[in-house]
Amino acid sequence: MSSDWEPPQSIETIYEKAFSMGGMNRPTTGKRSEEELPVGSAAFQLYSLATPNGQKIGILLEELEIPYDAHVINIGHLEQFSKGFVGVNPNSKIPAAMDHAPVDGGPPLRLFESGAIMLYLAEKYKKFIPQNPRQRAECMSWVMWQMAGQGPMTGNFGHFMVYAPGDKGQAREYGVARYGMEVQRLCDTLDKHLEGKEYICGEEYSIADMIILPWFDIIRGKGYTHANGVAARNFLNMKQYKNANRWAGALLKRPQVKRGMLVCRGKPKPWLVDDRFKHLAKL
Repeated sequence: MSSDWEPPQSIETIYEKAFSMGGMNRPTTGKRSEEELPVGSAAFQLYSLATPNGQKIGILLEELEIPYDAHVINIGHLEQFSKGFVGVNPNSKIPAAMDHAPVDGGPPLRLFESGAIMLYLAEKYKKFIPQNPRQRAECMSWVMWQMAGQGPMTGNFGHFMVYAPGDKGQAREYGVARYGMEVQRLCDTLDKHLEGKEYICGEEYSIADMIILPWFDIIRGKGYTHANGVAARNFLNMKQYKNANRWAGALLKRPQVKRGMLVCRGKPKPWLVDDRFKHLAKL
């Protein structure tokens, strides 16, 4: 009998064999509870968690220095499926936001997808996005590179490396090899691009830097470590990307980036309540 895998007639028949992330994953969308979202006093309301996708927005908000309220969405408790959150993001993914003071003066505007939120804020405040058409096109290309490639590929690598079921050895090895190689290719792309450059867009700090940094940092730092102690940073040999590491290290020294990376890490703005981070409030 052939050992080659063949798809069954319907995907539903194999759902029970897949890892459901504690009931998080379903083939349908929509609300699962009736809770509404909290609303603070600031015009901008962020609903997020300090994952790489959430950290992007935290960095930009801190760099913009605008008033905003942050609200932690505990995805482990499935809070992203509440009535209130689904009303802001029908796709039930963090981050999401509401702008209660949109440029057109109309009713509150919902925002979802991290790249879209960053573009919206950069356009609204005319900061961190190049105004020169050529440089602007370069910035937009890197934003899309991150959203379409770096984020999804790194996340898929992390799933097979750390979170997939332990008894799926062959599938995990294939997934780690497939996505790990692509993550390395993307890191090589980034590293070569940053040769001789201070920022992604040359001398201009932009949302391209802010959106790429968290996903690069998670694999160069303590993220995605297997239960046996093997960490992604060693597994992928992240030290080889000298230009990208130099760039990331410089960005992570910025007080705004330090705070932005913490937004919605357990608390909305940890530096306001946690003694370990209070020094950041003064910077």
